[in-house]
Amino acid sequence: MKITVCIGSSCHVKGSRQVVSRIKQLIDEHNLGDKVELGGTFCMSKCQLGVCVTVDDAFYSVTPDGVDDFFNANVLAKV
Repeated sequence: MKITVCIGSSCHVKGSRQVVSRIKQLIDEHNLGDKVELGGTFCMSKCQLGVCVTVDDAFYSVTPDGVDDFFNANVLAKV
């Protein structure tokens, strides 16, 4: 599974650094380092939607406060 977080300027302002940090922490907490790859990219062309995140090919808008719910529903439930 590959998680990609936008780190472009619009998403950065909306909290992408916090989203990346928390996702990395959750991957480590659940010992998923061998199953989940975390990466960053610049602009996904959906700047108005907040911090843009893809899991494989599925798109999500994630806020720093919503990372845990996002991770539980879209990562833990699928690995």
